[in-house]
Amino acid sequence: MKFTSVHLKILLICTTILLVASLIYYTRTKEPERPPMTVQEKKSHFKALIVPAVNDAYLELMAQYQAVEKSIKSGKEKGKIEQLKRDYKVTSDAELLMALKPHPRSIAIAQAAMESAWATSRFFTQANNVFGVWSFDEDEPRIAALQKRGNKTIWVKKYPSVKASIMDYYRTLGRGDAYKAFRKLKMETNDPHLLVKKLDSYSEKGAEYGRELTAIINYNKFYQYDH
Repeated sequence: MKFTSVHLKILLICTTILLVASLIYYTRTKEPERPPMTVQEKKSHFKALIVPAVNDAYLELMAQYQAVEKSIKSGKEKGKIEQLKRDYKVTSDAELLMALKPHPRSIAIAQAAMESAWATSRFFTQANNVFGVWSFDEDEPRIAALQKRGNKTIWVKKYPSVKASIMDYYRTLGRGDAYKAFRKLKMETNDPHLLVKKLDSYSEKGAEYGRELTAIINYNKFYQYDH
């Protein structure tokens, strides 16, 4: 078939219509780009997401701690106490209470800010993983990190909610061998500035990690959430 100038004009018109229609569809269906948040807006967004969840977790864990402490003193619910000891890998009542007592909210909030990049990290937005907790169980919900360590894929846990992530974080600090000194000290003081010095094992930064947490707590006045 030989194309004439009329055919070419019709083809050009049809192509133009198709392009315009595609452009209209794309602009209508594409989500509008959000302007970048200011530092203050980012922090306000973080506080709205994290502070209520930390508060709920803290109050729930404190109620559990007080109930267990009462049961130990009264000698009641021994079966429940023994099960908790197994769960937290401890053998004595004193160790169990150290494991169960929740540490100050200011520390949890400051760590959440650091580990989630103020609730903007991929781990947080896609997996509700506030503290960058790794996963070593292929059967649990998790997502892969974008970067590898050598040829090794790094996996982080995926949580059903922000509160679930916070509860697991408290449990990790209550069970981990690396945090024994931290657990012992929190039975003696609630001062976050002293306690963060015992969290050097949480990060590869070592002692610098505690100093950074102190700076975040002080600058953002997170200590106000401990009262």
